[in-house]
Amino acid sequence: MPSTKRFQHVIETPKPGEWELSGYEAAMPITEKSNPLTRDLDKADAGKIVQLLGQCDAEIFQEEGQAMPAYQRLYSESVLTTMLQVAGKVQEVLKEPDEGLVVLSGGGTSGRMAFLMSVSFNQLMTGLGQKPLYTYLIAGGDRSVVASREGKEDSALHGIEELKKVAAGKKRVIVMAISAGLSAPFVAGQMDYCMDNIAVFLPVLVGFNPVNMARNDPIEDWSSTFRQVAERMQKMQEKQEAFVLNPAVGPEGLSGSSRMKGGSTTKILLETLLLAAHKTVDRGIAASPRCLLEILRTFERAHKVTYSQSSKIATLMKQVSTSLEKKGRVHLVGWQNLGIIAIMDGVECIHTFGSDFRDIRGFLIGDHSDMFNQKAELTNQGPQFTFSQEDFLTSILPSLREIDTVIFIFTLDDNLTEVQTLVEQVKEKTSNIQALVHSTVGQSLPAPLKFPSIISIMWPLLFFEYEGNFVQKFQRELSTKWVLNTVSTGAHVLLGKILQNHMLDLHIGNSKLFWRALALLQRFSGQSKALCIESLLQAIHFPQPLTDEIRAAPISSHIQVAREKKQVIPVALVSLLSRCSIPTAQARVAAAPSVCEAVRNALAGPGRKRGAEPLEASRPAVQ
Repeated sequence: MPSTKRFQHVIETPKPGEWELSGYEAAMPITEKSNPLTRDLDKADAGKIVQLLGQCDAEIFQEEGQAMPAYQRLYSESVLTTMLQVAGKVQEVLKEPDEGLVVLSGGGTSGRMAFLMSVSFNQLMTGLGQKPLYTYLIAGGDRSVVASREGKEDSALHGIEELKKVAAGKKRVIVMAISAGLSAPFVAGQMDYCMDNIAVFLPVLVGFNPVNMARNDPIEDWSSTFRQVAERMQKMQEKQEAFVLNPAVGPEGLSGSSRMKGGSTTKILLETLLLAAHKTVDRGIAASPRCLLEILRTFERAHKVTYSQSSKIATLMKQVSTSLEKKGRVHLVGWQNLGIIAIMDGVECIHTFGSDFRDIRGFLIGDHSDMFNQKAELTNQGPQFTFSQEDFLTSILPSLREIDTVIFIFTLDDNLTEVQTLVEQVKEKTSNIQALVHSTVGQSLPAPLKFPSIISIMWPLLFFEYEGNFVQKFQRELSTKWVLNTVSTGAHVLLGKILQNHMLDLHIGNSKLFWRALALLQRFSGQSKALCIESLLQAIHFPQPLTDEIRAAPISSHIQVAREKKQVIPVALVSLLSRCSIPTAQARVAAAPSVCEAVRNALAGPGRKRGAEPLEASRPAVQ
């Protein structure tokens, strides 16, 4: 058993039934907790899944005191004040744009959201005849926008080097670093570097845990932990030399899946403060609390508008699940920025559910020539990096099958002739065609453009100035994200990939997911910390026997091996519960209808050391 410092921060396994008590669950970061609303998510049907995930998304907008009374919320005065202060700093750069830059940075979902928002605000500035001032950084570079490369966020030095490159020659750089769980080394290093160079840099940290819940385990290539970096920022915030924006929005509907509420709140929070800065800078006035609240309320209304389509979202979820169950593919074909949302959703299923990159994939229809930092990184890189209209026509369309599903995502302001042409081409291959369409009052779908099933979301007319028009664009993007996240998550729930509300078959691609895997083994096996670590390492390294040298290796070396493996957590858990070898556990997982069924069988079987969390009988299989 490894007795090294790197495992010291892991709490010992609590006694049965104590996970929800103060000993463990309360000590977990909010972003890693189990949401009580979705405790029985794995037993819900499609309609109930939509309802539960919609309720979880609504928690983003809960006022202080409604839930988690000890934590500041999105509408808390302290958060709104910080948003206004940051908006003021952005305005300073907008007034003197020649030597300024706004950098949005993150890894994984946070980096993809940084990409989307930098594209949006550069579009806004270009439309006003202004020089674009935004850029983005994503751990692993542009290929991480369209493919799952979550391990790249574990290096602080990588983050600093990327920041130095884009900031070269600039005199004022605002760096908005996004890490939903306050955990990614990629942005921790950047924030430290900014604080060491405040003459040029203003660091802004965005996440959804209190600072005392930020990750505190050592970063392999850095001297500070994430928590120490965040605490240093809090001290510097007193002089407005750094800012921490970290409202609590409650645990994710799927435990730890920060692509959901974490990604949505990132979008809501940063688009609100940046839009407020742009709306008021030309008038020579500072953004006001009222301006922030007006924009935030439009996002809150978007939640109600989106989930008013719950029954149709549930129907789409069942269709996607059916395609996946039959080993079909699901293609999300989105126009303009809605295509970016589609790409994000598909990519994130890979590490969240252990999916193949071909299972659910997004495609962007429209010009993307000015979107990427290094478009060459995406050219001729192999099938997992395909995402464009041309890629869909040449790589996907010829091989479409009847068991595949294609979802078209567009607005009635898009080129509907182009939509219709592509729909007709797809109809020749499969009848499983769905649509998610956004329109404004008074618009209607042209008669020739027909879909077997359609989610049509009607938005009210908004009479805003130019910048205000982007509010509706942002609403539609967020609405699309909510629909796609709910559909892809629910489809995997129906396929038996989820145990209670935990991702049992996640892909261990970085340190955050390694620690989450260990916590899952402790939670469901009830075995000691030492045994859980041993079992996890055995499942990762099998068939290589565990030696003391392997046990003592850095976490990054275990992750490097785990990245190439499938079903590590279910196999380790069955091995722990049944006290069997890794090959026997692998055989039992392979023989079961789903990974969760394999674990339920092990939980119900003899030979367990002591009870773990109680689990009722499983849901019926997907029809």
